[in-house]
Amino acid sequence: MYKAFYGLNDNPFSIAPNPHYLFLSDRHREALAHLTYGLGETGGFVLLTGEVGTGKTTVSRTLLNQLPDNTDTAFILNPSLTELELLATLCDALNIEYGPEPSLKQLTDKISQFLLANHERGRNTVMIIDEAQHLRAEVLEQLRLLTNLETDTKKLLQVILIGQPELQQLLKRQELRQLAQRITARYHLLPLTQQEIALYVQHRLQVAGRHEPLFHRSAIKALHQYSGGIPRLINLLCERALMAGYAQSKVPIDANMVRTAATEVLGEEVKSRSLFWPTAAAAAVVFTFAGAFYLFNHTDERGELNLVAEPSTNSSAALSSGAGASASQMPNQVAQRERSGDWGAIPQPSDDLDSMSAPKSAQLSASQQILRQAIEQSRNIDSAYASILGLWGKSPYIGLTACQSAQQQGLDCFQQQGNWFSLLRLNYPAVVYLQDENQQPFYGTVVSRQGEQLLLQLGEQQLWVDRAWFTRHFSGTFEILWQAPSYQPKEIGRGAPIAQVQWLENALAHIQQKSPRLVNQFDDELEQALRAFQRQHGLRADAIAGSQTLVQLNLYLSDQGPRLQESGGRY
Repeated sequence: MYKAFYGLNDNPFSIAPNPHYLFLSDRHREALAHLTYGLGETGGFVLLTGEVGTGKTTVSRTLLNQLPDNTDTAFILNPSLTELELLATLCDALNIEYGPEPSLKQLTDKISQFLLANHERGRNTVMIIDEAQHLRAEVLEQLRLLTNLETDTKKLLQVILIGQPELQQLLKRQELRQLAQRITARYHLLPLTQQEIALYVQHRLQVAGRHEPLFHRSAIKALHQYSGGIPRLINLLCERALMAGYAQSKVPIDANMVRTAATEVLGEEVKSRSLFWPTAAAAAVVFTFAGAFYLFNHTDERGELNLVAEPSTNSSAALSSGAGASASQMPNQVAQRERSGDWGAIPQPSDDLDSMSAPKSAQLSASQQILRQAIEQSRNIDSAYASILGLWGKSPYIGLTACQSAQQQGLDCFQQQGNWFSLLRLNYPAVVYLQDENQQPFYGTVVSRQGEQLLLQLGEQQLWVDRAWFTRHFSGTFEILWQAPSYQPKEIGRGAPIAQVQWLENALAHIQQKSPRLVNQFDDELEQALRAFQRQHGLRADAIAGSQTLVQLNLYLSDQGPRLQESGGRY
């Protein structure tokens, strides 16, 4: 019922195992690698354990999709069986025919004949048992006996055991020591980290059709606290938090909504904090205001302020009188001033407060009032998106989200977590998620840059802010618009066509501002350059240019649209 409100095409946090929402964290990829290794030429038993809801079944289903075509698989979901029932279930999964009321020996012989025939045809046989902690010791021993059938180089039946941590304890029993010695690979799947939760949530939202960030950074922290990083609990909490946000008509989802969701989903009251923290917070606020008062009345040795470069008397008046201008008109005015050199109402980064004619305290008070009003006008993210669309010469469409409006006009949204350097490195105008002194969110559009100053649009006001002020208020989330290339491969790695490998070499060389090499393969030098680029941008440094890496590369290569600073420069 909330899909239209959030601009979603589907329910992103259903606990049903929808393969379209598959998200493999670094831990899941590592688990998948262990399973794949365990199913190598030697075969035997492979063990995957993890707490309830950590994604073990997701990993196993992904493994199934990656098995070669010459593999026959038997997936057993209910292992609470006797030895006879387990062998009959295995026969059913492999389409092995057997007579009525077969004996244990008859089923074993049928399975052995099937495995030998499969081996002669060059086919492999894999058996996957989910919830394997429920297997009885005698059933596990029967499985071990089945794997005794082997050639000089490999087992004819490979078995994957997937279960909760109790499975590890089960395999430590004395009577199962022979089976434990045949486990060729084992992996314990841990919950998601806070950073992985942020990627997980954003991934599911994007698959469901929403590209704008929806969960505040504080909400992600709360999700990590209450879910413990368990994906299934994350889905339940997110689902309930979205319903709360819909009921309150509130965006983005904050920590309070997640906390309420945790109370409802987990059935436990969230413990109230001790009185020490509110007292300490109150003291911190007092010291903050005291420090701010001192800073606002004392410039440093260069005569600069640490918060924001203040406008002159004329600038303040012009800003106040310009409140009626639309958000889409303001960027055009900025561009005209940039071309003409006449900044007029927009405060210059180099404005000197000492040159103002009015008393300093009165000017600071007026400037602070303008800033406060601008922040209050920026509580709704829609105005920030309208501004960035205006910079591209576009406008929002009624009834569509900002990213949907952008897509209808040939643009794409790109959301990222980062800092001052991440923003300036990309050099695109950006919608930035900010926080005031009370940790309440507000939103702005970074329009332009001059040195250590950014031109920030808040609502219908534009102010120059310095790096210290921006860093203090920036939450770490920003979003840009860009024009994606018409064609982009799914990934480029070792084994990719040489034309794609050469394109990757050219792209990395262009970003590093050096001459590209002529390559005839994906060599070690290219791999190291790609890993360095991925690490620099907070991507998984796997030396495979996947979708996220390719987007980052193309952002640098694109020559379409506005930039923060046309001439580039150091950041």
